[in-house]
Order: sequence, then C-alpha cells, then structure tokens
Amino acid sequence: MEREVLEIVSKNYKETFELGKRLADLLKERDVVALYGELGSGKTTFAQGICAGLDVKDYVTSPSFVLVQEYRGRMKVFHFDFYRLKSPHEVENLDIDSYLQRDAVSIIEWPEIGEAYLPEERISVTFNRLEENGKIVVEKRLIRFTLPRRKGLSGFALLQS
Repeated sequence: MEREVLEIVSKNYKETFELGKRLADLLKERDVVALYGELGSGKTTFAQGICAGLDVKDYVTSPSFVLVQEYRGRMKVFHFDFYRLKSPHEVENLDIDSYLQRDAVSIIEWPEIGEAYLPEERISVTFNRLEENGKIVVEKRLIRFTLPRRKGLSGFALLQS
C-alpha cells in the first residue's frame, strides 16, 4: 500500500499537544493512530491532545499498567499502551480485534509488538528527539505522520498551521 509522509517540528510540549488536537478534527470512528518513539518522546502528550480534541473531559494518562483506557467524548476513544507486553500473543489476548472493530478511535502507544494485529490503514506517528550542536534538545521533536495515500495529506496539511 502506498503511504504519504508529513514531517513537522514541534518546539515544545504545548505544540505537541496542539498537533494532537488538530489531528483529532480529522479522525473518524475506527481510525487507528499508532504512536512510535522512545520514552519521553511525546507520545502520551500527543494522545492527550487527541483526546482533548475529541472533547474527552477525563484526565488522560498513559495506560502502562492497565494496557487500555476507555474515554468518552465526541467519539469513544480506546487508549492502549503495549510497552509492558512481551509477545504478540499478549496483544492477541487483549482481544485487540474486537476493540478495533468498534465505533471508536484507537490510540496505541508502543505498537511495535502488536503490528501484525493492526490495520494497514492506520495512521502512524513517530516522535524523534532533535539535536542541536551535538546535544539533544529536550523540548523539540520531529514528528513524522505516515498514512495511507487514500486518506490524503491535504487534511493533514492543516496540522502545520
């Protein structure tokens, strides 16, 4: 499947959060957003922005210990965190397919171990820290959006404004 890529530099926590909010405006039920990046790279902040954009009123945290949180806003949101999972079999045991078939947006942090169970049509967002003068800049992130060509980047261009 052909995919398109959009890269945006976020200068701080607030911009990362706002990018998540803007993405929320483009999401529909059954969309899957897979968030890639190392610890502290902005995945949960971005997920909080998506949830805020979907009018979720609850405080959104990384579901590392419970594996999945359910939130309600304009749309239902399932927020997964696969960080502590050791094998793809554990993802299957979550009955991931039943979640992804429901009328909700699914956000998945640390999706690598469960990629075999995720739809090709997912939106992948990768967070990378940036360096300046050989040192990592704590606040800045290069955020790379990868999505199926049929979804088109025209709507995602709104993320840059």
